[in-house]
Amino acid sequence: MSAKKRDPIKAGVEAALKLGAARPWAEITLAEIADEAGLKLSEFYDVADKDSLSDAVEPYFDKAMSAEAADMDDTPRERLFDVIMRRFEAMEPHREGLLSLMKWRDRSPPRLAALLRARQRTAKWALACAGLDGSTRAPVSAKAANAGWAMARAERAWRKETSADFSRTMAALDKELRDAEDRLNALRMFRGRRRRPNAAGEGGPEAPPGATPQE
Repeated sequence: MSAKKRDPIKAGVEAALKLGAARPWAEITLAEIADEAGLKLSEFYDVADKDSLSDAVEPYFDKAMSAEAADMDDTPRERLFDVIMRRFEAMEPHREGLLSLMKWRDRSPPRLAALLRARQRTAKWALACAGLDGSTRAPVSAKAANAGWAMARAERAWRKETSADFSRTMAALDKELRDAEDRLNALRMFRGRRRRPNAAGEGGPEAPPGATPQE
């Protein structure tokens, strides 16, 4: 029985991160990535180039968020915090390669545009892993936008992380998720007030401050 064929995207990402740890990302070539991955260059033909492999780094780490089931006894914010931190923990062994990629990507408008699209997918997957991908209480799009912003801000802290216990990253992520929670609570209050019916059952004036919003 023949051996299972390797996924060239996964192998290419891992090889590129290894090469990026020693050299600037801009200098790495696709041929070098193929050689490091133990693949023929032809295996990337019509499958991936250096740019698409660079873009594939984000979803590569997304999978870490689903490595463990979320503890549904925790609060929604705690569950989201835990799944996002799993991603940062998976990134840590590849720190130098990722920093090399980020430095190169920050100067490339096309790659930054691709990153913004990837961030939305990452945020939605984080919500799914935390059991928060339902539309109850707030639209998924709003929750994903908030989660994506929190992750981006936490990543800025991760880039400067010097502690083995991720103290800087965790503090930044916790703050951003608390701020996001406050924004979503305000959104729910606003929507609840607008939907509050009057005595005749028609749309009426906004509920007074402090009133409990209807879900």
